[in-house]
Amino acid sequence: MNKLAIITGASRGLGKNSALALADKGIDVIFTYHNNLQAAQDVIEEIKQKGQKAFALQLDTRDFDAVPEFVNQLQNLLVNEFARSDFDYLLNNAGTGLRASVEETTYEELENMLAIHVKGPFFLTQALLPHIKDGGHILNISSGLARFSMPGSSAYAMAKGAVEVMTRYMAKEFANRQIRVNTLAPGAIATDFGGGNVRDNQQVNKMVASVTALGRVGEADDIGKAVAMLLSEDSGWITGQRIEASGGMFL
Repeated sequence: MNKLAIITGASRGLGKNSALALADKGIDVIFTYHNNLQAAQDVIEEIKQKGQKAFALQLDTRDFDAVPEFVNQLQNLLVNEFARSDFDYLLNNAGTGLRASVEETTYEELENMLAIHVKGPFFLTQALLPHIKDGGHILNISSGLARFSMPGSSAYAMAKGAVEVMTRYMAKEFANRQIRVNTLAPGAIATDFGGGNVRDNQQVNKMVASVTALGRVGEADDIGKAVAMLLSEDSGWITGQRIEASGGMFL
């Protein structure tokens, strides 16, 4: 039986690349998308071309009332399409950024950051925990911005800092089932995240490259490969850790 990963937010960006990297390793994927069904279907086709099974379910991870129905849909998929009742890996990836100073950030914007990056993964993991296989792995996505500070990212970075604390507690509490829980913290990546600022703004791109030990901005494939590595059996003795994939940004 193939390993099976659940990924939130994999119709684009780092989630998509993670799904494809896992498929390259022979892992089947069920992923969520927010509202772009066509993009989700395109990812499904790419995964199928790699010889793996793939399905997509719509979910806004901020909508806690939608979680029970999502879990029900997932259970049906597991039984009907995979002939199993559990899965191996959970990648809590769904998210978006916010660029605003502390002075400018509104209550609603901070609440949204916390709902997307902290409350959503917390309660979704809680709901899915009975279906994660003993010995499985949960990987939460943080950010290099939880380690270094760049003005205009406070609300986003605060939420990602909470993700890292959440990871350590999950790792401790889920260890009785041998479920490993880790954090992957990407650095600046050239994707459409944040309006594609790192990818499309040459001044920002050059600045990031200049403060990165390996001399360039990250690419989505860099993170997809890191996800596949951390979800492999070779990382079986790693839990409760924050692993940064930033090429050595701001060392």
